[in-house]
Amino acid sequence: MTTTTLSPVQSPKTAPTRSQPRPFGLVRHSLALARRSLIKTIRTPEQLLDVTLQPIIFVVLFVFLLGGAIAGDTHQYLQFLLPAILVQTVVFASVATGVSLNTDLKKGVFDRFRSLPIGRSAPLIGSVLGDLIRYVVATLSLTICGLVLGFELVNGIVPALAAVVMTIGFAFCLSWAFVLLGMVLREPGAVQGVAFLTMFPLTFGTGMMAPVDTLPGWLQSWVQVNPVAHAMEAARGLMIGGPVAGHVVWVVAWGLGLLAVFAPLAVRAYRRRT
Repeated sequence: MTTTTLSPVQSPKTAPTRSQPRPFGLVRHSLALARRSLIKTIRTPEQLLDVTLQPIIFVVLFVFLLGGAIAGDTHQYLQFLLPAILVQTVVFASVATGVSLNTDLKKGVFDRFRSLPIGRSAPLIGSVLGDLIRYVVATLSLTICGLVLGFELVNGIVPALAAVVMTIGFAFCLSWAFVLLGMVLREPGAVQGVAFLTMFPLTFGTGMMAPVDTLPGWLQSWVQVNPVAHAMEAARGLMIGGPVAGHVVWVVAWGLGLLAVFAPLAVRAYRRRT
């Protein structure tokens, strides 16, 4: 006598189904993690001290110590200096992105993200987007300080907002270079040190504190190719009047070039490290 064993047949209701990937998953995940980064910054406002107090100190220090000697009048020098300080402050704020990412890597934060059903690069992109709040806070604090001291928006509010948008966009593109540093260097202190060594010639090798034609010839040659110098001149032109178009073209071209080169390299380094 033989026994026949029947294999169970799965009913349609219990058959395993494969979930379909939702469209724009990486974008949604990146924005969700950018919101997380924003909430973390709001809950620890001391992280914003460098973008709130530092620009105010720079403005007060340079205007009242150097204004009389360089421009002969502190108000006139304030008009000349503040747009350039705006660019310097936002560009300096981009350094913190690389330092923060390197710190999170050492703490194992990104290892935890790998266990989540999210895009591989979403934590990196979300962190970079979340740091945009630093640029906004830096702009607001500096603008309020300048208005209190008597700065005048000669061209009106709309060109001034255009200067702010241009500056933030350029700083965002530049920040990917520091993201790459944060991915390849081993210590946050090393990231900060290398970044600041890069930032000082970029921000002070400009016409920020004195007209370009008063600089020595070799320094004028550097200013002509320095993207931060062009960003400062474009911000001046938009906020108080002067040449704009040529400088904006330089800023846009440099920004797109920095983004095209450093963003893929940073993502690749992030994937290799995590």
